[in-house]
Order: sequence, then structure tokens, then C-alpha cells
Amino acid sequence: MTDTATLRARGAAFWAGAAAGWIRHADRQDETGRPLGAAAMDRLAARPAERILDVGCGCGGTTAEIAAAVGGTGAAIGVDIDEAMVTAARRRFPTDRYPGIRFHVADIETLDVVPGAPFDAAFSRMTLMLLADPVAGCRTIRRSLRPGGRLAATVFRDSGVNPWLSAAMLGAAPHLGPLPPLPVGDEPGPFAFADPARLVRILTTAGFTAVTTTQVDVALETPDDADAVAEWLIEVGPAGAAYRTAPPAGQASARAGVARLLGRFREPGVGYRLPTGLWLVTANAAGTPTHHEPREEKIQ
Repeated sequence: MTDTATLRARGAAFWAGAAAGWIRHADRQDETGRPLGAAAMDRLAARPAERILDVGCGCGGTTAEIAAAVGGTGAAIGVDIDEAMVTAARRRFPTDRYPGIRFHVADIETLDVVPGAPFDAAFSRMTLMLLADPVAGCRTIRRSLRPGGRLAATVFRDSGVNPWLSAAMLGAAPHLGPLPPLPVGDEPGPFAFADPARLVRILTTAGFTAVTTTQVDVALETPDDADAVAEWLIEVGPAGAAYRTAPPAGQASARAGVARLLGRFREPGVGYRLPTGLWLVTANAAGTPTHHEPREEKIQ
């Protein structure tokens, strides 16, 4: 199995190559991708004057949503490993419009605590599954919370309930250059937490209590624009860096390949509806009494 240092370096290199696509499609990611974190945002239930950490903030859309909820007397602190995306987040959501918002470039796995700690709560949309050392990353989150502070996060379930992810990869790959190595087993990647028991073990080891994993099924809905949808999914995925360096003909072929495989999710004249299976994860930082045991629930 690949060692943690190698996985961490591989992840940093991936995000350095992927950042341009995420920045370019930041508005679409905020709007179309909102269902990816909506269940956790609802469960977070941010309140005015709270201090809340956003782990894996990307280009800042979720942090801004939290900042709006906590208001000028609260704080929303976004942390991401990629400097270019954090720079974009600061540009998109300046402090004169969002007084309590702050963004930091940091690797959550190697910090002691996040600047601005302690926090009342932590939120994360689709990031925990990407950590090379998830126990270390979750320990940092727990140390950054006040005793009894709450965590609400989302991650993908298994590939079978997220079929569009593989379609975006398989449709583009034959038309592009070399792609990053695909994750194996429990290595960081979209399906690293397909088994919810692993997620419970990691959070419990990291010092969280009252851990829950809840099945959530959502859909990402897009306009009926095959070329734009294909390009968005390619650019924010593992083929993004190779796509941006490919010649125009290769890029066009990649988009066409993805559009062809996504055809089963398209309603002509209406748009695409991409079925997505998530785990909603909730937990408390150690320090608050609880009578709950880790459990698995299911909601639609």
C-alpha cells in the first residue's frame, strides 16, 4: 500500500493541476454542486454569532453561505490546501461584503489547530474522503472545536450510486494524455468512504463521539447543454489537467465522449439529472455527554 507521505504529495500535485478548472467553474460548482453539501449544511444549522470552520473550502462558496448565516458577529473560516483556490475565494467573497469571513491555505492533516480556533462547529463538503491520513485530518478538526462542538460533513458513497463520476472519467480518458493514478482500496479518492463503518472508526479514533452516517440521495441538475456539462465535469475531475493541455481536437473529442456516456441522464430540452449517493456524517467533539451510539440511518 502506498505510504502516507506519497499519497499526500500526490494529492497536493493533483489539486495544483485541478485548481484552474475549479476556479473557472466556481459559480457553476456553487449552484449545481450545492446538493453535494446541502444535507450537511442543513444539519449544521449555523446560528448568528457562531464561529464555524469550513474544511476544504475550495473557491469559497460554502464558506460564504456559512458567513451569511452567522452574520457580522460570527466568523466563517475556510481552509483549503490549494493556494490558487484560496486566492480565488478571497477575491470572490471579500471581507467588506462578508465581515466575518476568512480564508487560510493549509493542509488540515499537518496542522495542530486551525487559525481562529476554537470553533463552535465544523462543516465539510466532499473533502474528508480525499485526506491521505484521515485520522490526522479529523484530529485537527476535533482539536479546533470547542468541547462538544459539532461536525457535519458529506462524502460520496460507492461508485454504483454515483455513475456519472465514472462516465466523466471513462468518456474523456481515451482522448487525453496520461492521467493521475486512480486510487486503490482505501486510498484517498471519491469512494474512500464507501464503507460507512470505516468512517465511524476514523472519527471515533480522532476523538469524536455520537458519530452518525446517514444515507442521502440527491441529484445534480444542469441545463441541457451537453458541451458545457461535459467540460465542467472533466475540468473538476481527474482528467482536468490533461484536458487543459490537450489540443483543441482532443478536447472536443473528450467532451463528446463524456456527453455520449452521460446521455442516459439527459432529458432533451430539460437538462441533465445526475443521481448522487452521499453519506451525511455528523459527530460531536469529545467533551459533551451523550447517550448515542454510532449508527447508520437512511433518508431519501
